[in-house]
Amino acid sequence: MGTPKRNFETVGLIGKPNHHGANESLNALMHYLKKRGCKVLVEERVANELNCPSVEVHDMVSIGKQVELAIVVGGDGNMLGAARVLSRFNVGVVGVNRGNLGFLTDIHPDEIETQLDYIFNGEYTVEQRFLLEVEVHRHGVLKSSNAAINEAVLHHTKVAHMMEFELYVDDDFVFTQRSDGLIVATPTGSTAYSLSGGGPILTPNLDALAIVPMFPHTLSNRPIVVDANSEVKLKVSADNTENQQVSCDGHIVLSVMPGDEIHIRKNPDKLSLIHPKDYSYFNVLRTKLNWGSKLY
Repeated sequence: MGTPKRNFETVGLIGKPNHHGANESLNALMHYLKKRGCKVLVEERVANELNCPSVEVHDMVSIGKQVELAIVVGGDGNMLGAARVLSRFNVGVVGVNRGNLGFLTDIHPDEIETQLDYIFNGEYTVEQRFLLEVEVHRHGVLKSSNAAINEAVLHHTKVAHMMEFELYVDDDFVFTQRSDGLIVATPTGSTAYSLSGGGPILTPNLDALAIVPMFPHTLSNRPIVVDANSEVKLKVSADNTENQQVSCDGHIVLSVMPGDEIHIRKNPDKLSLIHPKDYSYFNVLRTKLNWGSKLY
């Protein structure tokens, strides 16, 4: 919040491929942005679906390097995929919801012009969301890594299969656990998989992580919240008989073998979410989670 307002002259359009509703919104956005005189760069996966013969087609990295604003059309999954790339660049990101819940996609398809008018007139706020850096180490050697906006999840390759591991926070031993796995969620991800697993909702301004056991063998293992600047380390027991995985946002899968270590820390990149006028996080929660309205 409080970030100086930008002039959005070059805008990227990123969408949900092969989706009728998303195509409608993309065409509406193209019309609106051209009317505004913007230079529009269209992601290559959706360029062929637009009714516009002379669009500039680019991959996600190229869009991130050139635009001031990226508009993502789809659900939270599309936003997460785009955000892991766009967070590496100084780009404002806003979403048009063509998915189900849409915690990260603020704009309703019927309100595209109204909401974008607010944004282009400077009536918006910028919210910085942090990411996670997730690494798999084997015998002291880094084997793989990736970023996550929502969460990193250690889990078995088989459904309902128990594993054993140790949890450390800043090299301080926390517990040994036998369970189906563990979720490490950001505030952004606290309303996603973590919430389904019984984790707490963390408001986006918190600099914290939720650590949520998945079906632990001991019922005294409960979710805990730690400082986001901590390093979370998971040591997978060498006694596990089969391989495990770490999933980043449910999109990227890193292979884990018995005896491996998973290191999870805050990523230096940040996602700059653009919120139109009158955005309220608690209004989003009430709407998406079907909470009650005021009594009086």
